Amino acid sequence: MRRLRFANGEMTQADLADRTGVTRQTIIAIEQGRYSPSLELAFLIAHAFGVPLDAVFQYPAQPAASVTPPVIPPVISPRTPSGEES
Repeated sequence: MRRLRFANGEMTQADLADRTGVTRQTIIAIEQGRYSPSLELAFLIAHAFGVPLDAVFQYPAQPAASVTPPVIPPVISPRTPSGEES
């Protein structure tokens, strides 16, 4: 975000805070990685810079080897009172 602020006329943290309706401390925390903004705030920040959301924020991708597939339970067919499958 800092890079984008300077690319946009050396916008200060206070200027960005005013444009997005948050405090300067919130902008500082986001830039330092101590706070993840809400989706709404993320869009407001991107809009303030005139860029798409993914030009400002990216979610770190996990390597494919470390992703555990979900466990899907087997489907059990209901039985009728006589014990036959329906």
